[in-house]
Amino acid sequence: MTVVQRQEASLKMTDKKFQHVEFAPGAFDGFEGTQEELDGMVVDIKRMFTSGEFEHTALEVDIDELIATDPDMAEKIFQALEDYNKTQRKLQ
Repeated sequence: MTVVQRQEASLKMTDKKFQHVEFAPGAFDGFEGTQEELDGMVVDIKRMFTSGEFEHTALEVDIDELIATDPDMAEKIFQALEDYNKTQRKLQ
């Protein structure tokens, strides 16, 4: 995907309001709070997506910089994406 294609895809995403937020299996396995805290966080995340707040406050991540500065976090993200993709393939 070229830079222009990414920008076009980004513009298309901002034209849409999220109607549904789905979390990948195991997305919160590392969460160390109470169930009540987790439930509240999930509600807040969903609210942020549906209201558009997420788009306005999100920060772009430079994956190369993340790998250099926090390789453990980068690995967790890659693993989560791989797990999500496997789940999606099974559902199709």
